[in-house]
Formats: sequence, C-alpha cells, structure tokens
Amino acid sequence: MKKVSLKLRHVLMGTVAGFSLAIGVMVWSPGEGILQADAATDYEQLQKFSRVMEMVRRAYVEDVKDEQLIDGALDGMLTSLDPHSTYLNKDMYKQMTVDTKGEFGGLGIEISAAEGGIRIVSPIEDTPADRAGIKAGDMIIKINDELARDMSLSEAVKIMRGKPGTSIVLTIFRKTENAPLNIKIVRDVIKVKSVKSDLLAPGYAYLRITQFQERTGSLLMKQLADLEKRADGKLTGAVLDLRNNPGGLLNQAVEVSDMFLEKGNIVSTKSRAGKSLTFDARSGDALHGLPLIVLINNGSASASEIVSGALQDHHRAVLVGTKSFGKGSVQSVVPLGDGTAIKVTTALYYTPSGRSIQATGIDPDIEVEQLVVKAEEAKKAGFSVSERDLKGHLSNGNAKKKAAKDKVKESIENHASDAMKARLKLDTQLQRALDLLKGLHALKG
Repeated sequence: MKKVSLKLRHVLMGTVAGFSLAIGVMVWSPGEGILQADAATDYEQLQKFSRVMEMVRRAYVEDVKDEQLIDGALDGMLTSLDPHSTYLNKDMYKQMTVDTKGEFGGLGIEISAAEGGIRIVSPIEDTPADRAGIKAGDMIIKINDELARDMSLSEAVKIMRGKPGTSIVLTIFRKTENAPLNIKIVRDVIKVKSVKSDLLAPGYAYLRITQFQERTGSLLMKQLADLEKRADGKLTGAVLDLRNNPGGLLNQAVEVSDMFLEKGNIVSTKSRAGKSLTFDARSGDALHGLPLIVLINNGSASASEIVSGALQDHHRAVLVGTKSFGKGSVQSVVPLGDGTAIKVTTALYYTPSGRSIQATGIDPDIEVEQLVVKAEEAKKAGFSVSERDLKGHLSNGNAKKKAAKDKVKESIENHASDAMKARLKLDTQLQRALDLLKGLHALKG
C-alpha cells in the first residue's frame, strides 16, 4: 500500500459512541490559543455568570453540586452553537476513544440535532438498530415515554445507552409513513466490521466500508488483493459501497482515497483559528485504472463524503445513488485535563475542486433511488423465454466455443457467495452499479 507522507497522528474524523453526537469529528491539538480567553472578553458577562451560579447554588429548591452546574453550563454553551459542537463528560469522552476501534455498546445509530427531535443520520450495518428497521433520515420524536425535543443530544445518548440485553422503544417519524412508528430495539455490544468484500460477478469486486476505523485502509487493500486472487488475477472493475457510512477517522478516509488516486489533492480544511490542513495523494492506484463505481446515499456522511468527493473531482470514479448527508464541518476535540473534553466546530473541509459540501451534500453522477424489491418479485423477473428454449431450434455451430467459455466463467462465478447473489436480486442500486461497470468494460473491449 502507498504510504501517505502526512502527519495524521492527531487528526480524527470519528463518531461519538453508538449514537454519535455528531457525524465525523476531526480531532487534533489545535494549540493553546483556542483555550485562552480573548483579552477583550467582557468581564461583566463573566460576573453575571458567577452571580447566576451562586444564586442557583443558594436558592434552588434542591441542592445542586458545582460540577453539575458547570457541566450543564458548558453543555448549553456548546450545543447552542451548532449541531456538532458539544461538551463531552468523562463517560462520553472515554466512549469516543473506544468507538474508533470498532467495538462499543449501544443501539448502533448515528444521530444529529434537529428541530423537533433527533435525526438519525445512519443506522450502522449489522447492529440492533439496523436489524430493527431504523433508516437514515428517520426522526426520533420520543425515547421510551420522553419527548426527544426536550432533550439535549448528551441526554438522549445517556438514555439510549444501557446494559446489553435490555430494550428501549423509539418513536420514529418517517416521511413515507402516515403515522409515527414505535420501534423496539434491544441494546447490545456492537462490533462493527469496518470492511466487507465479495465478488459481484466474474471479475467484478465489491468493497463495502461501514465505518472508517483504525485499520480500514489496510483491510481494504488486503481484501482487494484477496478478491483479485479469487478472480484468477482478472479483475475488471470494482464497486466501493459507502452507503449508510457515517464517517470515522480522517487519516483512513485519506488512505482509502489515496488507494485509487495517482496524484493531486484529496481534501483540505480552512479555519478561522488554528492550522489549516491539506492532504495530497501519492502515485499508485490499487485498481491500476480499472473502472470504479462509488455508491452513496443520504446516510453517507463526513469521511464518506471526503472519499466520494475526492474520487468524483478527480474523475476517478462514477458516483451512483442519492445525495449524501452534507456534513462538511470540522470539529476539534480538546481534552480539559480532568477526563472531560470539548468538541467545537472550528473549520470546514473542501474537496479537491474547492467546493464545500456543508449542508448541501454530494450529488451522485447518476441518481438511482433504492427501490424495495421483494424476493418473490425477483424470482418472477428472472423468468424469460428465448429461441433456444423452443423445441427443435436450430444449432448455430458454436456449442464447443460456448462450452469452453462457460467453463472459464463458471470457475470464477463459483467464488461469489450465495449471500451476494441473493443481495444483488434485491439491491437495485447495486444492480445499476454492476450494469454500469459492465458497460464501461464493454466499451474498452
């Protein structure tokens, strides 16, 4: 694999717990300046804060600890800025450092603040939320019997977390439904498999990234090499599936982009305070220029958008699916020294062409909505009649050539899993991606 000559040690674009408080967080040490109060800070405002705190401490109907008041003030201060800035208490900050390793407790959903409730950015594949039928874009309006609109994100996270095996009921508003849905989900320890792969058809690789974790780039490269061996060294194209991928580590997004790019910029960030960052690719394409299709949808956010934006801008891949989430802001996570931290939006990131996708998302080159296809319908669609099915049809004399060709083809097809064959019958976006790959291959002869 190519080595990216970039200092990425302190940069993270990750999720926060099983129900991320934000989508895609860039974390680095932004320098002492961010923590220093501006010399012109209005001292009277600080005095007002102190007076209110003292009044609450003395006169509130119940005894309140100073730590609780300060934590609440910090949480309110940061969440009032934008949906992705927040205060991380000790438990949340500890959980955040665990998530990027691929194992954590919870439901398996990524959430963001929204008017009237809490929006689900994406259910993580193969988690309780995913199996329960949660979809990207769903709005949580109640958690058990409590209204979500009255909660901060941190409060919602605290309620949704719990002991594995216990259940919780989310009341969901979904645009396609006439009434709210009550969905029961059983909590579990979530182990996220970052990279999955298979063969779609002879010579066509399927690469799926569910989240960008610590070893995503190296795992992707290894599984691509394994697929090439299974295809007898005859890969002719690949699909990179980033649907419902909520983000993850920035350095892994850069590494994955770099796998398919020979040169040029991958992503850059611009901030008002702190250091702006630029990440460039080095020579070497893991697919050697073979056609690449990237699948995205509304659940593709943050690091997923960095990869898809870079490959689209360099015309290295064709994007298929629906518009991505549009999370193009950068958060700095700064530890406060007592086991807590603050996460504050400090910059926007830009694709190689200089576009910011903040709140707009990335448009696919070919828009394909995901249609729900039932297994029974898929079976019916596979039935057809042709000339060779007719009794007494004439032979064309090519039987021997066809038999030899089918033998070679069958030796490769046998490596495709039954699960992938079944998935292809129901996944309309993946079907179109494979059709496009075959078309591009046909044009090249």
